[in-house]
Amino acid sequence: MQLAVDGASGAASIGLPHITDIHARLMANAPDAHVAGLLRTSQNWIGGNDYNSCGADFVPPPPEQVEPLLQDLCAAMAEESLPPLVQAALVHAQFETIHPFDDGNGRTGRALLHVVLRRRGIAVSYVPPISVVLAAHRERYIDGLTRFRAGDINGWIEQFAIAAAQASRLAEAYLDAVTAHMEAWRGQLAAGDAPRSDAAAWAVIDVLPAHPVITAPVAAAATGRAKAAIHQALQQLERCGILAPLSASKRNRSWEATGLLELLEGLEAGRLPGSS
Repeated sequence: MQLAVDGASGAASIGLPHITDIHARLMANAPDAHVAGLLRTSQNWIGGNDYNSCGADFVPPPPEQVEPLLQDLCAAMAEESLPPLVQAALVHAQFETIHPFDDGNGRTGRALLHVVLRRRGIAVSYVPPISVVLAAHRERYIDGLTRFRAGDINGWIEQFAIAAAQASRLAEAYLDAVTAHMEAWRGQLAAGDAPRSDAAAWAVIDVLPAHPVITAPVAAAATGRAKAAIHQALQQLERCGILAPLSASKRNRSWEATGLLELLEGLEAGRLPGSS
């Protein structure tokens, strides 16, 4: 998601290749990766059965209209006449209505809303968890899109704005929780190996929130420290219980930052830290 958003956010203007590139990145490791980056060439639908569109919950535009509609969407993304949250809400809903790919439309549409927010200067350095909040209330989300397609645009914008506010509170709570984890890790390191203040182990702790599963090469690249210093740091952090090894192999080793993945699982589920 981060790589997909970065590419489109830095472009002078958004074009169809940016949308297909986002889809290609997000679908690269999916079971149906053969459709990654390719606009659909046949009619699809949501709900109903696999054989025809009878009983479908929603039938998107026919395939020959997909590219012109996406071009129009790209033009809408270049506009700055609407407030950023309103623009992001409308771009996301319209993209999901076009439903231009055989699969992966949801994740691509969520990436596009983050592209809009970054390009408009609302969230320039991170991906806010708005899509997490929307996904956590799937039935409400689908109902909002359905009402949008029936003409209730204001209702959808209000729903999206509420999700954005919830996402802000969720992000703030998790930042506090991650900060508490880092302080606890520093305490464990100080009470254990107690390395010098300029030791690589302290620098590795600083980058763990971005790398909950880490390897020596990743740690070296993220901290800019020498290979020997990194290996010593990883051993120190393992002895202190801050890193847990994921295999007993001596080659291509990786470690998990204790407690961090559980925290991130809660974030992905849209739960506040400490809630069940």
